[in-house]
Amino acid sequence: MLHSTAKISEELQVSGSTQGLIEAVIMDWAGTTVDFGSRAPIQGFQRLFDNYGIAISEEETRVPMGAEKREHIQQLLMMPRIEQAWLAAHSKKVSQSDVDQMYQAFIPLQIEAISESNTLIPGLLDTLQWLEKSKIKIGANTGYGEEMVAGLLAQAKAQGYSPQSNVCATQVARGRPYPNMCLTNAMELGVKTLAHCVKIDDTAPGIEEGVNAGMWTIGLSVSGNEVGMSLEQWQQLDAGTQNELRVKATQKLQNVGADYVVDTIADIVPCLQQIEERLREGERP
Repeated sequence: MLHSTAKISEELQVSGSTQGLIEAVIMDWAGTTVDFGSRAPIQGFQRLFDNYGIAISEEETRVPMGAEKREHIQQLLMMPRIEQAWLAAHSKKVSQSDVDQMYQAFIPLQIEAISESNTLIPGLLDTLQWLEKSKIKIGANTGYGEEMVAGLLAQAKAQGYSPQSNVCATQVARGRPYPNMCLTNAMELGVKTLAHCVKIDDTAPGIEEGVNAGMWTIGLSVSGNEVGMSLEQWQQLDAGTQNELRVKATQKLQNVGADYVVDTIADIVPCLQQIEERLREGERP
């Protein structure tokens, strides 16, 4: 079951505004702050490949998740089964020109899919309130391209979420797992010490990005790519099945270096409090 945000609300009521050692949190978008289950990328990629005469499974589509989207397309095309399906459909090997054309065709499909899956993940607003009260700066980054997120930024703002810094993979030389986006966020936010920042993500490349940037990392096991279910689908599962999926997702995120793994963004405050204590004791990521 998902954790309640009642504890966060209670803490907000009894605590005053304080400045701690954590300077900033940097959060992913799909599967982390919006789009429970990270459904929009799946829909976009499947629609794209279907238009090219190739059916791809959700499992295949999720393997490169977190990467910049052109790179995601290229990684999908390099999978042996999909590579053979392309040969059968097009009678030639895929070329860089094909990848370029597919990426351009993908942009409007992804924008459409994002517009259909832009709801804030439950508990985000309570978490944002705690962050703001704690004077922690809020950044966001994503494997989406700039063209893809313009509408999402406006839609999230209308729901109460507007990060102080937003960086897209197309705005840096290298996307995840390289640290470029996190470092750009940190510079835009005026961060002094990278070890006093926290990267929050639902994908393995996103956690690796935070590790490579020298930040603390919190993985989200249930709301994002590793489980890949909508909130309604998740809630329909029995507790045993939920736990099996949670454990599998948690292990994957821990394997790439997550300092903490929780279900959703609603559960991160206790982790941040522990990080704050560890910083006070002189620990670093």
